[in-house]
Amino acid sequence: MVEMIDHIGIAVRSLEERIPFYRDVLGLGEPEIETVADQKVRTAVFFVGADTDRGGRLELLEATDPESPIAKYIEKNGEGIHHIALRTPDLEGAIAGVLDGELRMIDEKPRGGAGGAEIAFVHPKSTGGVLLEFCRR
Repeated sequence: MVEMIDHIGIAVRSLEERIPFYRDVLGLGEPEIETVADQKVRTAVFFVGADTDRGGRLELLEATDPESPIAKYIEKNGEGIHHIALRTPDLEGAIAGVLDGELRMIDEKPRGGAGGAEIAFVHPKSTGGVLLEFCRR
């Protein structure tokens, strides 16, 4: 069901403040920056490893609206790791597996995510407190 870790999502107050650490100190180069309007977030994606499809990604997440999930997360928890995304070729099957196990999904149907991915979040109450994202690219 799961092929690999697709990315780690990191909630930040400001992309401009945080990008230099990842770009310059860690040497990850320029990120791909994108606004995902329906999620009220701006992302900066850094590719870790030579193969951008199979290598890991670090995804910085900045809220574009004070009512966005990222803004609420930062208000409650501060900046830091927000979620872990797991890549799957069968997104609907992954969702069904969670629901069949009588566990909770935040998204019971796939929706659009950054980088053209289709995503669905598993509720952290079903995973021992970790927000997991299923991701199909």
